[in-house]
Amino acid sequence: MKKNKVLIYILVVIIGLIAVNAISSNFYGRFDLTEDNRYTLSKQTTSLVNDIEAPLIIDVFLEGEFPSEFRLLQTETKQIIDEFQLETDQIFVNYINPIEDETTRQRNIEELTKSGLEPYINTDNSTGKVTQEIIFPWAFASYKDETVKIPLLKRSITESLQEQVTNSVQSLEYAFADGFSKLVKPKTKKIAILKGNGELNDIYIADFLTTIQPYYNVAPFTLDSVTSNAKKTLDKLTEYDLIVAAKPSQAFTEKEKLVLDQFIMKGGKSLWLTEAVIMDKDSLYNDSGTAISILRDLNLKDFFFQYGLRVNPSLVKDLYSAPIMLAIGEGGQSQLQPVQWQYSPLAASNPDHPISKNLNLVKFDFSSPIDTLKNDVDKKILLQSSPRSKLEGVPKQISLSSVTKAPDEATYSEGSQNLAVLLEGQFTSAYDKRVLPFKLSDFSSKSQPTKMVVISDGDVIKNDVVRNKPQQLGFDRLTGKSFGNKEFLLNTVNYLLDDTGLINIRAKEISIGYLDSEKVKNNQIKWQLINIALPLLLLALFGYIFNYLRKRKYAS
Repeated sequence: MKKNKVLIYILVVIIGLIAVNAISSNFYGRFDLTEDNRYTLSKQTTSLVNDIEAPLIIDVFLEGEFPSEFRLLQTETKQIIDEFQLETDQIFVNYINPIEDETTRQRNIEELTKSGLEPYINTDNSTGKVTQEIIFPWAFASYKDETVKIPLLKRSITESLQEQVTNSVQSLEYAFADGFSKLVKPKTKKIAILKGNGELNDIYIADFLTTIQPYYNVAPFTLDSVTSNAKKTLDKLTEYDLIVAAKPSQAFTEKEKLVLDQFIMKGGKSLWLTEAVIMDKDSLYNDSGTAISILRDLNLKDFFFQYGLRVNPSLVKDLYSAPIMLAIGEGGQSQLQPVQWQYSPLAASNPDHPISKNLNLVKFDFSSPIDTLKNDVDKKILLQSSPRSKLEGVPKQISLSSVTKAPDEATYSEGSQNLAVLLEGQFTSAYDKRVLPFKLSDFSSKSQPTKMVVISDGDVIKNDVVRNKPQQLGFDRLTGKSFGNKEFLLNTVNYLLDDTGLINIRAKEISIGYLDSEKVKNNQIKWQLINIALPLLLLALFGYIFNYLRKRKYAS
């Protein structure tokens, strides 16, 4: 009888285990208890990963023994890839240490560098001996015969390694989602880069074009044909989803304006980088070091006025500005030194809008203030100068020598100035109740819901050119500082084309706790005693009490 009870007990346990396994295989749940939902993928990323139809191979080169900061990045990278693999069985990963094998080390470094994977050289002198490590914080993602590179480290010359890693961990989901988007999502939207009105040559917007081309179909569009066949030009322009006007310098004719106006009325999106003042930093680098700022009339005042804003013909000077490199000293003793240049405001972004949230400062050069006007169009300020700003009228002689004089800070009291504005809604045509410059049978006085961004400085999109090679947009090679120009423009294009998924992923915030190195150093002995000596002392006390009680209990 007793034997039967034991058998029944064993059988019940076995059946119970089988039932628990069966239930757990059908019902699976994971709970992210972190305050910032660090391990929860956004809906946009989940949707993107679920669209993967064929094997997607990820090669991660962040493998090996690293400093603590890179170990954190390594751990978080593996964690985010695990999250992707839980969503789909089409993602496969290889963790590769490209410098592990001494025989292939140099060849691998050269091949990866040629592929555009710039290594990070980590210098360590904590032991008194300077050592350097080569680290490749990169990954490749391959899908259907296409490969993209994914940066795992957001580099910044002005930030410490800890700050760079913190920013990189926050951006990991975006970095992978961005790479997957280039591979998985087909390019359907079309962008027209306007030509014919003195806009920047392609070499000066090359980095911007390179940045947006993986996502959209991009082509130049000239308005010259408006004079011969305006209607045909308008029909061709409406085939595009977005127009970009990159620093036009020649006035638009009424026919050109009507074509652009009707493109907007038909729901077309637009990005305007326009200026109301003729002034350029390059014009200052002459023998005298001076230039005159004058009014630039692009014949767009009524155009923008009807839509709800005005770009004023004055210059914004800001105490919070980017430096300019000047030779300080006399003769052979002169040296290039960074000096604050109040004509280059560092614009703060609007933290409440997805275009500008979590952005680095955006650098402007000779920008003008933007006034918003009352109408039915919704307006959002995206970028502003600091509260320590002032306005300077034109014409005005501007001299490089002025940087040697301390600014009169009391005069910088005109408050923050709008430098980039988003307009959304139904626009009223600039030619409403006016005589049209050419006949148009399907003229629209009210637009379909649309969007427009106006930036009051064309240099925001302009990259430097060195030896006929375009440089990275937003990177100042003379001072070594990076600005948020490229990310801001990419966000703007994404938003205008309703491609907000990547913007929302980029805006995700993750808080990472680091030990305060100063406190650790000051309280090192205290915490060593607490963590090492105190447990041993408690263990010894417990042993003494246990033996004492044992002796009392069993003493004869």
